[in-house]
Parts: sequence; C-alpha cells; structure tokens
Amino acid sequence: PGKTVQVFVDEANATLGEKIVLDRFAQFADGYVAAYLHKTSPDLPPQVGVLVELSAENAEVAKDVAQHIAAFAPTYLSREDVPAETVENERKVAEATAREEGKPEAALARIVEGRVTGFYKENVVLEQAFAKDNKKSVQKVLDEAGVSLKRFARFRVGV
Repeated sequence: PGKTVQVFVDEANATLGEKIVLDRFAQFADGYVAAYLHKTSPDLPPQVGVLVELSAENAEVAKDVAQHIAAFAPTYLSREDVPAETVENERKVAEATAREEGKPEAALARIVEGRVTGFYKENVVLEQAFAKDNKKSVQKVLDEAGVSLKRFARFRVGV
C-alpha cells in the first residue's frame, strides 16, 4: 500500500542483487481474481504465471481455468477480442491454402469458414477444448459453474 510498482522493483533489485526488469503487469480488481504459477521443472522457479478474473467466487473453476490457460496459451478471451485484420488474414491464408491443395471452387467458402473456426478454437480461450475434459469447451465449463471469465493474463519468463 502506498508504494509504486517501480519501488517494489527497486527493492527487489537491492535485496536480490540482481537486475529485475518488469516488462508487463496486469491489475485486476473487479471480480474474483485467482493466480496460478506453473513450474516447467520441479527444481526451477515457476516459468508461467496466470491471472484469471471470474464474475463470481469459485476457487476450483478459477484454478482449473488458470491451469488450462497456462497449458494452452490462448491469445484472446472471445471471438470479439480478435482483431478484424487478424481474422481477415486467416481467411486469406485459408483460401490460398485450399486453392493450393486443389479444393473445388464450390467448397472453398465452407473450407475457409472451417479453418477460421479452427483458428478460433486454437486461440480463443472460451472456445478451446477444456484441458481436464476435452469433450467440453472452456465456455461450457464456466456456464456449468455459473460464472464467466471476465479477463485473463498469461505471463512467461523471458517473453
């Protein structure tokens, strides 16, 4: 309380004798916030950290979703968060690939939509298959728990 982030960084530098650089940070305050730290090796400090903000308290779902985000590294929360130019680029790449593969002209629109949907399923957390039960999407798990994922932040050391 009362200290800036820079003061905390400076204190850590002095205490540890190491140069600490803070490239990114996230501040969540509105909903139920939970954190998860993932170690890539038992003898190393955590390499991945995740913050999730849910609409209501549910520690178990928050932990499960944070672990999912640590493992699957989604870029976006929802389809609406994906920039239009990114979607358009995916469409162009999908169409060019389908043409190169010699797909029939009549099927191109369906193929492109299928590949764009695949892009969403890989990059949008709410559409990803849930890590603990791949028969459900993350959205379905949240719906069943009666909460929504308001936002998330995923950090990886060195990135």
